[in-house]
Amino acid sequence: MNFQQLKIIRESARCNYNLTEVSNMLFTSQSGVSRHIRELEDELGVEIFIRRGKRLLGLTEPGKELLSVAERILNEAQNIRRLADIFSKEDAGVLTIATTHTQARYSLPRVIKAFRSVYPAVRLELHQGSPQEVLAMLLSGQADVAIASEKLINDPSVASFPYYRWHHAILVPDGHPLLDQQPVTLQQLAEYSLVTYRQGITGRSRIDSAFEQHGLNPDIVLSAQDSDVIKTYVELGLGVGILADKAFDADRDRGLQLINAEHLFEANTVWLGLKRSQLQRNYVWRFIELCNQSLSINEIKEKVFKQPQNDSDVVIDYQI
Repeated sequence: MNFQQLKIIRESARCNYNLTEVSNMLFTSQSGVSRHIRELEDELGVEIFIRRGKRLLGLTEPGKELLSVAERILNEAQNIRRLADIFSKEDAGVLTIATTHTQARYSLPRVIKAFRSVYPAVRLELHQGSPQEVLAMLLSGQADVAIASEKLINDPSVASFPYYRWHHAILVPDGHPLLDQQPVTLQQLAEYSLVTYRQGITGRSRIDSAFEQHGLNPDIVLSAQDSDVIKTYVELGLGVGILADKAFDADRDRGLQLINAEHLFEANTVWLGLKRSQLQRNYVWRFIELCNQSLSINEIKEKVFKQPQNDSDVVIDYQI
């Protein structure tokens, strides 16, 4: 048994058992991946994967147990490699954060400013992407911290912490008729062309769900990745915007008005994510603490190094 075989087991689960993707992730050939799997199964005397012909469909029960052990072994090996670097440079280095545009633009500036005052020798890198891309960057080691939506709490490899809760709001130009119809109903909103987020980001599923539950089919004329684009097209008169309430700044967004929509759409939570069982420099723990000051560094470490047993391990403790 070797590390390459364990990496193949882990990446197979992450890549939905597509051996072509596994070989690409590990910079090897598909035939090499298949050979490693056969050799490991021969050595252990059990089948690790459920198969249909040459296709892998999932993990057998022994395979699931092996995946859990492989995750722990690979994490500990990575921790060993990180030890010297961590303890020789506790207050210097690079903090890489993977997040969405909305968080990078609106919620993180105050935290980053506070962080820089404590750790002036630490360089910060912000990588922006969709929630799926943010999670992938964390799991691949491209990022130290991930900040996104519920994607982070659905992966057992991630220890997640609440950052803050937010709501969608309605955005209209000055003088718009909806300003005189508050509280706005979904039926009234559905009468207008709408500009909002694209599928898969910034709570778009909650917007769609609210309309569906009322049997409404809104005319979404433009779907965008970030709030600034939504505001631009609302300014141009393309439609009524639905965006994160935190993305509106009355001083900067002159000519636009925000209408409360907490009664229309479910609340959303932004989560902070760290890889489970991974050692971190002190400034990484401190960054999480600055984001959610109801958490202590000891509580953060305890959760990172604790293997999840069930959904009750997710702590709901919001900093608004």
